[in-house]
Amino acid sequence: MSICNDLTMKGGKSSGAVKKTDDKLTVKKPAAKAKAVKDPNMPKRPSGPFFVFMEEFRKQYKEENPQNKSVAVVGKAGGAKWKAMSVSEKAPYVAKAEKRKTEYEKNMTAYNKKQAAGVDNGGDEDDEGSDKSKSEVNNEDEDSEEEEDDD
Repeated sequence: MSICNDLTMKGGKSSGAVKKTDDKLTVKKPAAKAKAVKDPNMPKRPSGPFFVFMEEFRKQYKEENPQNKSVAVVGKAGGAKWKAMSVSEKAPYVAKAEKRKTEYEKNMTAYNKKQAAGVDNGGDEDDEGSDKSKSEVNNEDEDSEEEEDDD
């Protein structure tokens, strides 16, 4: 009898627990976010030293192994060679990557200045009137010219 009472009580409690576990098991999807549109004029991020090395290594590897069509094999061979290289052997690639990084930073500051200037100027123009109102103003100008021609 006590076993039945324990099961009943556990059953009563477990129904609440089941709901809790059901809540935990259900996958809550985040609200669909609008994907930000990337500006095609934005400067591309520079490659790191390994990828600078790989640009050169791919050309060299293709010359030595023209029959190889596998990208994975080239990547593995490049990675193995990169790991085997000493710090002094990697230095030219690190220097090229740093040079690209400084150039990227200059381009980004220029890009950000253009964006800030464009947003400020564009924002002021939008406050004065929307595109629709501009077209309506243009239509009114054309209408007034036609009325003047009729006179």
